[in-house]
Amino acid sequence: MRIGIRTKLFFFLLVACAAVVVVQAGAMRFVFARGFLGYLNQQGRAHVEEMLPRVAAAYAAHGDWQFLRQDFRNWMELVLPIAREPGVDPAPQLASSDQTGALARIGLLDAHLRRVVGNPSVGPDSIRLPVTVDGRIVGWVAMVPFEDVLPKDDARFLERQFKALTLIGLGSIAVAALLTFVLSRALLRRVRGMARATQRLAAGDYASRIEVGSNDELGHLAKDFNRMAQTLEHTERARRTFMADISHELRTPLAVLRAELEAIQDGIRSTTAQSVDAMHAEVGRLGKLVDDLHDLSLTDIGAMTYRRTPIDVATVLRAAVGSMQGRLEAEGLELRVRIAQAPLSISGDERRLQQLAANLLENSLRYTDRGGVVQVRADRHESGVRIVVEDGAPGVPSDKLGKLFERFYRVEGSRNRASGGSGLGLAICRNIVEAHEGRIQAQASPFGGLRIVIDLPGIDA
Repeated sequence: MRIGIRTKLFFFLLVACAAVVVVQAGAMRFVFARGFLGYLNQQGRAHVEEMLPRVAAAYAAHGDWQFLRQDFRNWMELVLPIAREPGVDPAPQLASSDQTGALARIGLLDAHLRRVVGNPSVGPDSIRLPVTVDGRIVGWVAMVPFEDVLPKDDARFLERQFKALTLIGLGSIAVAALLTFVLSRALLRRVRGMARATQRLAAGDYASRIEVGSNDELGHLAKDFNRMAQTLEHTERARRTFMADISHELRTPLAVLRAELEAIQDGIRSTTAQSVDAMHAEVGRLGKLVDDLHDLSLTDIGAMTYRRTPIDVATVLRAAVGSMQGRLEAEGLELRVRIAQAPLSISGDERRLQQLAANLLENSLRYTDRGGVVQVRADRHESGVRIVVEDGAPGVPSDKLGKLFERFYRVEGSRNRASGGSGLGLAICRNIVEAHEGRIQAQASPFGGLRIVIDLPGIDA
């Protein structure tokens, strides 16, 4: 049989509360009993103190304790003075006056702690007070201490108190059971709400949210769930957008290829070097897009191979600039290089950093107007290396800078794809930089275009 969490929680809290009540009741019973015995002993001690003057006076009058040994009634009069009547036994009067039973426990010891009269159990270990006559101790009035409640009235009194404690304990357990039921029901209501939201989320309803309602652990769990659901919703939206963008990007070169091939098949166009070049260009563009998609998918899932070794970033950048210089000058762009002469050592993958530099320069080449400036700078920055690639107009609106690293994002949707590229280059750059524990950000360039700033952690040269 499956026991629900509500039942488990109810019984757990109930048992815990009941255990506390039982332990508390037992402790109170023990403490009360011990305290009551202490009270009885204190009452007996008070009576012993009250007897001392009478016992001392009697000793002074007779000179020894022999008068007590000869007539027990003399001792009874000292214990509890009563009117002495001939032929009347004072014991019943003594018993009726001794409600706590303390008087029957009193006895007399001589100066050498030998019993003279009274309770036969008195001895050196009893509660005792000295009887002093003319400055010397002539004996001791002693009392056997209470170790248990013997008198019926006292026992009945304790029993009534214990019954009251038991009833109070049972009442406390009943109240605890009621409160535990209410608490477990309230907690489980929130847990069930989270369970239902989790089921909706698992079924694909990423818009599912949980009402927070509190600032406790369950409230924090609800906030975390909502953040997770929001992330999944954003991821699903990005996945759908990504699929739509891929199909859109692939459709253009495929459509051109298809049109060219169909025109040749229908005899509308003949196979010429120009038509072959056009188809080759579209195939190349299609291949570049597939390669970018492959690289992006590898960096997204962390499957891209990185062989990190100590390398000089300055050398990598100079090689990238050298390979792109001819193309930049052919497009009428002014290339400025400001790379530090000292080694800029980091731990990185040289091949991936070459890809990073090539993508950045390719982006500047595609989007900078003729006659503009492309500048590459690199130097030490704090404990690492800073790389800055900036270009000329056209610029990017400030509210669009943060979106440049999203896949397929272009500032101008109408920009010609033949010159604008796939829109994946900066997304790949971001993944490469993050794989090197670095940071990349986009800013406005003082030359009127885009400024990409990359910070990479350095190592000693």
